[in-house]
Amino acid sequence: MKNFSISMEKDKILVVDDDPEMLKALEMTLKDEGYSISTASDGNVAQTILQRENFALMITDMKMPGISGLELVRKVKSAKPEIGIIMITAFGSIDIAVDAMKEGALDFLEKPFSPEKLFETIEKAFDKIKNDKEENEDKPEELDSHKIIYNDSKMSELLKLVGRIAHSDVTVLITGESGTGKELIARYIHKLSKKKDGSFVAVNCAALPEGLLESELFGHEKGAFTGAISKKMGKFMLADRGTLLLDEISELHMSLQAKLLRVLQEGEIDMIGGKSPVPINVRVIATTNKDLKVCVKKGEFRQDLFFRLNVFPINIPPLRDRIKDIPALLNHFCKKYSPLKVGKNDFFSENAEDYLMKYQWPGNIRELENVVQRAVLINDKKLEPEDIFIDSWEDHADLDSGVKVGTSVEDMEKELILKTLVNVKGNKTEAAEILGISVRTLRNKLNHYESKN
Repeated sequence: MKNFSISMEKDKILVVDDDPEMLKALEMTLKDEGYSISTASDGNVAQTILQRENFALMITDMKMPGISGLELVRKVKSAKPEIGIIMITAFGSIDIAVDAMKEGALDFLEKPFSPEKLFETIEKAFDKIKNDKEENEDKPEELDSHKIIYNDSKMSELLKLVGRIAHSDVTVLITGESGTGKELIARYIHKLSKKKDGSFVAVNCAALPEGLLESELFGHEKGAFTGAISKKMGKFMLADRGTLLLDEISELHMSLQAKLLRVLQEGEIDMIGGKSPVPINVRVIATTNKDLKVCVKKGEFRQDLFFRLNVFPINIPPLRDRIKDIPALLNHFCKKYSPLKVGKNDFFSENAEDYLMKYQWPGNIRELENVVQRAVLINDKKLEPEDIFIDSWEDHADLDSGVKVGTSVEDMEKELILKTLVNVKGNKTEAAEILGISVRTLRNKLNHYESKN
């Protein structure tokens, strides 16, 4: 039996289960351990109890008559988001349990489970609740030098989702275009996880040939092959009790995919030349800019490995789909590459910022950073659109726009603005939103057009 602190013993737990015997067994087991317990026989009773009492944690069964466990999670997290939730699920219902975690559950227990496993899961849940509270009260906004800059609601929702699952050990597959910040998200998950005191180890699966990559991942014994003059610790061993990032996982050779699958299934590795498997305790996060489902169909990626990696998928939207992040990123990169600049308004004019927000950013945040770094090197004054140099702008332009060669940029812009205003019946706020500029900029441009007539 685990001995918990007095403050933890005082935390109240609501247990919800429609099986009277299971409910009574959980109640007696937890009371014997010192917890303050209330019980509910179904979701409706649970909601009634929650209206009149406060609880630190709720443990609920998945399948119940009336309101299901998943629906109860949604309702409770909506009404009282501060309550931690543990889901009890039957064998083979892992997908549903993962859905529950997406809705806000902290963890799940798969039946049958031992009292020790129950106590361990509760302890983890209380640690997560405590850490979240301390972070909200005391921790600064940025975690470390690898901070995530965002202002768009899409990224805000994504990071909330990440925060809900970071504490667990589920394997995460992060997808997204090149330059969207997949490694930053992986580091963010590690920083929020229970393995945050362990190492974060990253390996690029595309950077090394097959032979070297196997040794790099799993290590080798002295004399295992020609040139192995000493024992080498692989990345899995270096990341033990921490997190291993497998970057560009789609580039992993098929033979290594089979070995990686075994590691994920068995929790142990085979060093090259080793005599017996070595147990490891590693949280694996994989990233890719490819669609692994397509790779599976082409026979380039193992389907069973895909399912093992894709326990919790996270897709990072491209920068062009979250343009509200651009001003914040401009500010951040200006400070990074020109420390004397205190904000984006000291370096980029409003027109320049609007210009950058219209661009499609095929290289995403990495491309934006390069543009800012280049700008601060060549000019220390406020930049206008004509001062910004972007590689291959023409490659990403709409070549079928009907614009005649020889038309000036200003005339093209004027025509676009006036046509947009006609389409929205003169509504400047709506037109500005469609054009991706501020209402103030729109008014200034219209005044400029009138002054020239």
